[in-house]
Amino acid sequence: MSTPETSRFVRLRVELVLEVDDTGAVTEAALARVSDDTDMPAEERAHAESAVTQDTAEALAYLVDPFDLVRQVPGVELAQASWSCEQIEYDPDSPDWDLDEDDVDLDEEEAGAAG
Repeated sequence: MSTPETSRFVRLRVELVLEVDDTGAVTEAALARVSDDTDMPAEERAHAESAVTQDTAEALAYLVDPFDLVRQVPGVELAQASWSCEQIEYDPDSPDWDLDEDDVDLDEEEAGAAG
């Protein structure tokens, strides 16, 4: 499957929409994660504690770790990761939330094939 012309790197895009039923539990778990991080400098810890207390999305960002998603996948090593969380308005019936939607519009694909 891998040839010299094929990159060994794969970009895996994951988008999750989470419904938070208990913001207190999320905040508490994030505060515990921050306090368990013995390598975090005191100034950064104070900032992190403030951020996770004020914003549930920030608390989730401290709890969700991309490394955990691939830790047990054989034959792969996480090379780079970035992630963010934000509060959103969500309507599961809206066509804007179609999970099968491609990143490229059909018009763009057709134009690329014709050109």
